[in-house]
Amino acid sequence: MELSVYNIKGTETGRKVTLSDSVFGIEPNNHAIYLDVKQYLANQRQGTHKSKQRSEMSGSTKKLGRQKGGGGARRGDINSPLLHGGARVFGPVPRDYSFKLNRKLKQLARKSAFATKAQENAIIVVEDFDFDAPKTKEMVALANNLKISNKKLLFILKNENKNITLSARNLPKVNILTTSELSTYKIMDCAILLITESGLDGIAEHFKL
Repeated sequence: MELSVYNIKGTETGRKVTLSDSVFGIEPNNHAIYLDVKQYLANQRQGTHKSKQRSEMSGSTKKLGRQKGGGGARRGDINSPLLHGGARVFGPVPRDYSFKLNRKLKQLARKSAFATKAQENAIIVVEDFDFDAPKTKEMVALANNLKISNKKLLFILKNENKNITLSARNLPKVNILTTSELSTYKIMDCAILLITESGLDGIAEHFKL
């Protein structure tokens, strides 16, 4: 798959790049994408939720009424879950939601995510550039020039660039990542992939092509 290379003014440079078929040309594995996204979201959960069990309540353990004849439930002491302020039945306890995925499956998921975006024609390649200083209006102008200002973007760089990162920080629809920070979730959670030429090289290095 060949794509034209654009400059920051939104015009074609006359050069083309060829996307690797082993990454962008495979048949996407939707289940691999699902598992990797599920793992990413699970890892975001803190798992610090907690409610008191009956044995952790500070109230008296004396039985409030007789077993029968009271006209109500046999609710026991004041810590009963049946009473207001009592313990909670099967309440949440701290836990770890993370789970393991094989490295090859995660690689397949990332490739499938890239291939999905390629099939959707949602990839734009720009030549390497830098801003003289961090300015949000420079990033806004870049998006306007490429006619993608109203879309959610994932801008992929090979190495961290402070000026570009700071220029996009205040834009809610723009996310900047280096190739080493990519995840299946971030790739799928955007409408357009904006990749620099060196970023494509970084992706190739990541997958050891």
